[in-house]
Amino acid sequence: MKLKEEIITKAIVERFTKKFVDNLDQDVVIAGAGPAGLTLAYYLAKNGIKVSIFERKLSIGGGMWGGGMLFNEIVVGEEGKKLLDSFGINTEKYEEGYYTADAIEAVTTICSNAMKAGVKIFNCMSVEDVMVNKDGVCGVVVNWSPVEMAGLHVDPLCVKSKIVVEATGHPLEILKIIENKVDGDLFTETGKIMGEKSMNADVGEKTVVQNTKEVYDNVYVCGMAANAAFGANRMGPIFGGMLLSGKKLSDILIEKLSKTDVLEEMVKVEEVK
Repeated sequence: MKLKEEIITKAIVERFTKKFVDNLDQDVVIAGAGPAGLTLAYYLAKNGIKVSIFERKLSIGGGMWGGGMLFNEIVVGEEGKKLLDSFGINTEKYEEGYYTADAIEAVTTICSNAMKAGVKIFNCMSVEDVMVNKDGVCGVVVNWSPVEMAGLHVDPLCVKSKIVVEATGHPLEILKIIENKVDGDLFTETGKIMGEKSMNADVGEKTVVQNTKEVYDNVYVCGMAANAAFGANRMGPIFGGMLLSGKKLSDILIEKLSKTDVLEEMVKVEEVK
């Protein structure tokens, strides 16, 4: 069979367009395809929740992809090891309480599981704004990352979502938008982004899970974004807390969305009456 270039192009354009259109109305939109965002997305999709991730970079994996200073090994503790085990990711004991894993295997395996569960990832797309209504944030405004990088004046498109998750890590791209453009305070002690503190792996690993929660109406934080939002320490190339943060937020959102669905059904019944 002779390959035709125009059919190849047509297939890509039609299939991508369908995928994008099918995901313009979500349960959860996640900004950032790092370890916390990917883990969160996997557990949400596994429980039947419609979720997509918008990742600014061409690659996924965030800080985990490069391990520590481009040495592509990561370290996790006991609880992080259990989560990696659940994905079938190989770990090796280094010392008591310390386990290593190949960063590439970890990222690709979690990502593969997430996509097989139904997660859609849109890479090279940046969240440049949020949508708001009387109930708070109700979606995101996206554009191609190269458009943003080139400074081109190209209008974005919108994606509706019940929940928006800030998982961009250190940059806090979503929260900076909300702080600068949306009325009301963040749910932090100061009402503003508190900023991350310097390295303390022991403290940072614990607080990244503790700080995984709602930070504005319908907006949640996980991963390093949680510590950056609530003023806690960074933890470097130890990733158990990141993974556990994603898992914790999945439990929170599954419960919240199940209650929301029940309320929506009750409203529909009342309207019919």
